[in-house]
Amino acid sequence: MLLSANLYYTSNHNKELLLLESFDIKPSFIYDPIMNKMRSGDGNSKNKIFFRAMEDAYIFIPAIKNILAKYNVPQEFLYLAMAESNFSTKAYSSKRATGLWQFMPYTAKLFGLKIDEYVDERKDFIKSTKAASKYLSSLHKRFGKWYLAAIAYNCGGGRLSRAIQKAGTDDLSVLLDPRKKYLPKESRFYIRKIVALALMGNDEQFLLHSEYEYLLNRANAYSVSTVKVPSGESLKRIASLINMPVKELKKLNRHLKYDFVPPYAKEYDLYIPYIKLSEFKQNYKSEDIKNIYKVHIVSNGDNLWNIGRKYKVPYKIIMGFNSLKTPRLKLKQKLIIPIDKKHIKRYISTKSYHLVKRGDSLRSIAKAHKVSIKSIKAYNNLKTNLIKVGDRLKLYE
Repeated sequence: MLLSANLYYTSNHNKELLLLESFDIKPSFIYDPIMNKMRSGDGNSKNKIFFRAMEDAYIFIPAIKNILAKYNVPQEFLYLAMAESNFSTKAYSSKRATGLWQFMPYTAKLFGLKIDEYVDERKDFIKSTKAASKYLSSLHKRFGKWYLAAIAYNCGGGRLSRAIQKAGTDDLSVLLDPRKKYLPKESRFYIRKIVALALMGNDEQFLLHSEYEYLLNRANAYSVSTVKVPSGESLKRIASLINMPVKELKKLNRHLKYDFVPPYAKEYDLYIPYIKLSEFKQNYKSEDIKNIYKVHIVSNGDNLWNIGRKYKVPYKIIMGFNSLKTPRLKLKQKLIIPIDKKHIKRYISTKSYHLVKRGDSLRSIAKAHKVSIKSIKAYNNLKTNLIKVGDRLKLYE
């Protein structure tokens, strides 16, 4: 029994050192008291948070690991996403970061993620992981060590560069000095948290002696497939074709702001469980969009505002759905109108937008939402202060 315990200790200790090595961290860090306190946690409550996050993300994890490997990022960086968001694609911070990897709008767009009226690809676990992998690779190329890439991900490359310059070294033990405070406290705890989570996630005995032993095999058994569907395709229809609850399909596609994929792309990626792929191939046939949405033929006297009022759809979403660059319409022109009331209600009520009502002015809207008139005009490309009832004004990023 004692021999078995010693063999386990030696084997596990070697695994721990290899894990540290994957972050380019020296072996002595295994004794860091703050990191070990995070690792041991405060008993069952902290462990339950860890396992709940792992359970929620079981279907994502194989795909995330594959993408990290493809970009030559150590797979242990999976736990950076856990530290950032607890593996929640809908996680949102007060600083306007969102998604699995908590991208800010500017950085997200810099690494190719689309944020517009229809999608927020920061919540796309595949595309955001690719973007995070590119970002981490660029930080590793700049700083030369993976633990530095992780710290820079948290506090920014410029802040880390100044810390290294001030410390005169990039040695982790020096940068984490609590008295010198080369790094912000959040960043000093951040790298420790990632390592602690990675050590917990790679400790088989820790998993085996918990009620969540099944997670050891589950993460390898479940995966996601990417299927291409035409513009405007409905999640509700896809869910019914593959015999899957629409709620579960939406969980995999949180980047879509509505029940349908964007209207501007000829094809768009949709995620379904791998076990549903054969059903999709067998049952899916792209359906003419007019059978899913209303088609309006422009007649005399029509304008976008009146059409939007008729169908109770903001005219800007009609413009976007039909790729209209101007509000001018032609006689007998066909317009596709998305008319699902639930989606329109969600579209109108989102906190980032304001639907103009009778009596509204730019001044009253700015005051109510504590933003400037200048920023409202900039976000909505307004040349004057003139607004109309039914306009949907963007207020924040």
